[in-house]
Amino acid sequence: MSVRTEIVSKRFAARGPAAVDNVTFEAKPGAITTLLGPSGSGKSTLLRLIAGLERPDGGKISIDGKDVTHVSPRERNVGFVFQSYALFRHMTVFENVAFGMRIRKLGKERIQERVLELLSRVQLAGYEGRYPSQLSGGQRQRIALARALATDPKVLLLDEPFGALDTKVRIELREWLLAFQESARVTTLLVTHDQDEALELSEHVVLLADGKVEQTGAPHELYDAPATSFVASFLGGGSLLKGTVRSGRAEVGSLAVQAPEGAEDGAEVRALVRPHDVRLEKAADGGEVAVARVERMRRIGPRIKLLLMLPTGDAVTVHMPKTEVDELGIESGDRVLVDLKDAKVFVEDYAI
Repeated sequence: MSVRTEIVSKRFAARGPAAVDNVTFEAKPGAITTLLGPSGSGKSTLLRLIAGLERPDGGKISIDGKDVTHVSPRERNVGFVFQSYALFRHMTVFENVAFGMRIRKLGKERIQERVLELLSRVQLAGYEGRYPSQLSGGQRQRIALARALATDPKVLLLDEPFGALDTKVRIELREWLLAFQESARVTTLLVTHDQDEALELSEHVVLLADGKVEQTGAPHELYDAPATSFVASFLGGGSLLKGTVRSGRAEVGSLAVQAPEGAEDGAEVRALVRPHDVRLEKAADGGEVAVARVERMRRIGPRIKLLLMLPTGDAVTVHMPKTEVDELGIESGDRVLVDLKDAKVFVEDYAI
């Protein structure tokens, strides 16, 4: 059951910027497609357009090849799960899950059977008599998911479903959702601004910025071959350094890295240096000319976060395993040699 948008646009103010700006993408059947991007990038608006909760100003929305652009939400047969759970507090778990089926006037026996089946699937069998206030945040979100699935929707839409949960519960629910998806294979669109969530859960990612699509593809494609410096910096973060191409090399401050193929001498470039892609060596006293100084070091569990200061005044953040830092004997204030061979280099903001 595929979902496709074609040049879909939406403005909330006649003269304001577009919340969604000519967006085209396709969500493959039975897979999780993530709409990823920073706050204000248009992710939730796009999801509400697909659900029929908002009407587009232009473009076309199709579900399973059928044009649903002007079809009511109920006729689209999609399940929607909100960040806030949106459970009815005065209803039991059973009544919450059964709500949509009762509106559709399904028989009592069928409702009973379906509710118990779904509670078992979301690992909450035996909870049907409880109220939302008696559940944890993770349990409430699974009940919200069961309710969304109760009417056998063609498509499942998840709007920041784990955003209100603490880190431990978020990680647990990611694992649960992966296991659930492997068995159910429901076409799912997930909205998140959490890059780790997108990389772990998705088979396909649509990265948005300012209402526009920056890049689409498998998570590893966006991470390994970002189309723009925005994509590179959003997926993985890092330090963005300016430089110039000279004799086939990109000179970035006091460092040199491989220039993009086809880049002409004198071209201005930007190098995205991801924290875990930097290799360091301690400079020997009186030996090689060091290219950076360790300004600060902080222990974060099994890794060390180092802040390097280049002679140009640019700062570079590096993440290294504690064991590796200990082996190298690097301490705050040391001069170090820096290897940036894995830096992502862009000319005019586009990878070549």
